[in-house]
Order: sequence, then C-alpha cells, then structure tokens
Amino acid sequence: MVDTDRAKELKAFDDTKAGVKGLVDTGIVRIPEFFVTPALIENEFSAKNLNSCSDIEVNVQIPIINLEDINGDDFRRRRIVEEVSEACKTWGFFQVVNHGVPQHVMNEMIGGVRSFNEQSNEIKMEFYSRDNLKKVKFNSNFDLYQSKAANWRDTLACVMAPNPPTNDELPEICREELLQYSDHVRRLGHTIFELLAEALGLKPNHLLDMECAKGHFILCHYYPPCPEPNKTLGITKHTDPDFFTILLQDQIGGLQIYHQNQWIDIHPVTGALVINLGDLLQLLSNDKFKSAEHRVLSKHIGPRISVACFFTTQFQPFDRLYGPIKELLSDENPPLYKETTVRDYVSHYNSKGLGAIPSLLHLRLNSSI
Repeated sequence: MVDTDRAKELKAFDDTKAGVKGLVDTGIVRIPEFFVTPALIENEFSAKNLNSCSDIEVNVQIPIINLEDINGDDFRRRRIVEEVSEACKTWGFFQVVNHGVPQHVMNEMIGGVRSFNEQSNEIKMEFYSRDNLKKVKFNSNFDLYQSKAANWRDTLACVMAPNPPTNDELPEICREELLQYSDHVRRLGHTIFELLAEALGLKPNHLLDMECAKGHFILCHYYPPCPEPNKTLGITKHTDPDFFTILLQDQIGGLQIYHQNQWIDIHPVTGALVINLGDLLQLLSNDKFKSAEHRVLSKHIGPRISVACFFTTQFQPFDRLYGPIKELLSDENPPLYKETTVRDYVSHYNSKGLGAIPSLLHLRLNSSI
C-alpha cells in the first residue's frame, strides 16, 4: 500500500531542488521522518552495529598498497599484484598511495565539490534533475522514491567517459577540477584494471580488452552536518554495481566496510585513494574476488565530501555480455552466474533502491549463496 503522506513529503522535498543542504540551511533541529532509518529494517543502530569495531580490533584496517615503482622491475610489480590479490579476496577494498594523482588535483577536486554545493540555490537548481539521459545532474538520493529511507547527502553526477560532457554542460564553478581529476583517475583506473587482471592470473590487458574500462562517471557527494546523526545514514549499506570504484574522501571519515560480521572504519589516509570492487568484478571473477558491503555514517560535523569514480559502461549502448571469465573456469570451478549486460544489471540494481537484497543474487545459477 502506498503511503500517500510519505509520497507527498518526498515530492515536496524533491520539488525544492535544494537537497539536504537546503534543509540544513533552514536551521532544522529534527530530520524529516522520511530520512529516519527504521532499526527493524536493517538493525543499523543497535549499540553493537553503530560502533565500528570492538575494542579488541579497533586497529583493524583495510590494506594500504604502495604503487611506487610499479613498472620499475618485475619483482616489485609481482609483489604489488600479490597484495592486490590478497586484498580483493579478503576485503574487496584497499587503499592506494603513490598512485600518480597529484595531491593538489585531489585537494582541488574536494574544493570544487564544496564550491558547487555552497553556491546559490538558484545556480544549483539549474542542474537539478532525475533524468538518467543527462550527462550532468544534481539531486539528492538517486533512489529517493524507491528506498525505504532517504540518506543524508546531495550528489552531483557527471558521466565523463567515453563521451564527456561539453564544457557548457559542466558547472562552471568546478568544471576545470572535474576535467582534471577525471583525466588523472582514468589513467589510474587503467593501471588498476591491469593489476586486477594479473591478480586473477590473466594477462595485464585482459579486462581492458573486454572493454571494462570504456566508461566512467563521477559522483560528487556532499554530506551536510546532521542534527540527528543517530537516526539516519549518509549512505545505506550497499555494494557498487560497477567493475570497481576509485574513491577520494576528505579527512572527516564516516565510511565503513562490513567485514567479518562487524562494521570497520576506513580511516582517511592523506594522499590515499580507496579502491573498492563492484558486483561486476565479483561476477567476472566467479566469486574469487568480492564486492563488499559498505556504508557512510551521518555526523554532527561537516560537510563531509567524497568523490567516487565508477568504472562502468552503463551509459553506453554496449550490448556486450559479461559473465564469469572462461579462462578461470574448470570442472572444479563451474560458472556461478548467468551472463548480463551492464545496463541490464544496473537497471535491476537501481529499481530496488539501496539496502535491498544483493542484486547479484538474481544472476546466481545456484541461489544457495
């Protein structure tokens, strides 16, 4: 049954085109009901779950991999590949340092996102849209009308490859920052694809030849300070529906990964970028690598700013089918998933909203996952 009051509240919020920051700017001290994440849905806010780690394991962290001299000699590269392989099997997440993206480029990208969100509403509203055909759009919660609870964030989304927006389509206030960051992160993405292929025991160009790196889009997230951070999330727990994501986060923190039945903080490391595998790479690897659940807590302080670059071809008219890579299969390791196009997979993922049943399950050949 449709909750008509909730539907009206969602539409009224959406119609302001001012996002969560617009609510904060009004001086609210209580969050609207549709942002409240019911404890019964996800049990997010039990004392056990809201704390990121137990006292015993408070120092547990995702691996940090140093890419320095990656092409220096074979021994160094093999060592990096081994570290990537272990991180992908165990965590589905790792951080990289000495990755080739200059610190000033990352700082300017964070600053550009802040500038976009903190400019006048009149200018931001020009970009506000839920039209998936638009290469550049600003909104709050892509799944606002599908999710069980809205998240405390606003997002500027830009499809940057293979056919980037024209300069006029990009917001003037952060145009140069987006173009510069996109170029650097594209090159890093190619390196990561090579390392992932080698970590699977394949030739470096295997995933590139499968056109996995043909497209990427950038999500610029802005999380305003929340007056009731114990009642809502910055992002509901989810996996990413792409090959992998390169994430730039500021120093505020709040990103967590679900690992060995507990939530673990991914502490910001100066100069580092976070890499997390998406569902499509778990599918390609036939479960050798994992796409891990993660979330973002809301906080009293802020804004928190992050920039996620998704490597995916969902916005391109590609009909290529992706399934478990044939070279990885054998009688002892039969395929676990049906094939899918990227667009079909993402369409299914988006139809449910974040926090729903994992989307990979609907492709599983044997549902006892």
